[in-house]
Amino acid sequence: MNRNILCSLLIMTLLSACGGGGMDRNEETPLASINDVPEATWRQLGEKKIFFGHQSVGSNILGGVESIVKENTEIQLNVVELEKGGSFQGPGFCHFKVGQNSDPISKNNDFSAVLDDGLGQEVDIAFYKYCYIDILEDAKVKDLFTAYRENMENLTNSYPDVHFVHVTVPLAVVQTGPRAWVKKIIGRKIGRYDDNIKRNEFNSLMREEYEGKAPIFDLARLESTYPDGRRMTFKTKGKTYFSLVPEYARDGRHLNEKGSRYVAEQLLILLADLKG
Repeated sequence: MNRNILCSLLIMTLLSACGGGGMDRNEETPLASINDVPEATWRQLGEKKIFFGHQSVGSNILGGVESIVKENTEIQLNVVELEKGGSFQGPGFCHFKVGQNSDPISKNNDFSAVLDDGLGQEVDIAFYKYCYIDILEDAKVKDLFTAYRENMENLTNSYPDVHFVHVTVPLAVVQTGPRAWVKKIIGRKIGRYDDNIKRNEFNSLMREEYEGKAPIFDLARLESTYPDGRRMTFKTKGKTYFSLVPEYARDGRHLNEKGSRYVAEQLLILLADLKG
């Protein structure tokens, strides 16, 4: 056989076996289920005023929340979009579009402004999240996290009766398959690697700061974890990072129905655990 043909066949075989992404086994405790939460706990949650600032991925999650609430009558939670300057008309899960995408500092400022405008005296639980688009490959991660941390410190001091929840930054699906492998071999950038690396770095800072000290909803961990505990990973320069499970994604970035419901279930469970 011609040597060039043989080499080509060998390369194609290697490419078909190497995808540029991988899955690691997660040995953590299995996730809780909606069915594990007592009905009395859901009733207590239904009496709370919850405030959530978000953009598009947050809307995906809220879609999952609404579906779950509709199918589980024991969860009496009214999901309502709140106009800026508005106030709660009773208990419920109120949300609003916070800041501008690609400008995470605007989200800090907007969330604080709404609470300072009077909502901070009303709510029981409050949180906001950055979007994947807020942290790209050129992000100054330490500066962004410092700004976030200082904002949350100010809010915690101003509203000590509010349960503030911290949310990790959502991830994206990375490029895999033969093209990703070829790019790795020739030294070209692989799709969404660099952006996701920065998001992983930000999320690591958030976990180091808040895990075991304050409520944290680890959205990125959920997005990168299959129900059976496997983690979606990619490796570069000797380090392992996490990425969005493709089966949860609608367009490589936003959550589809499966991903939305999966994440929403864990959010509801965490909020229920904050009933006190």
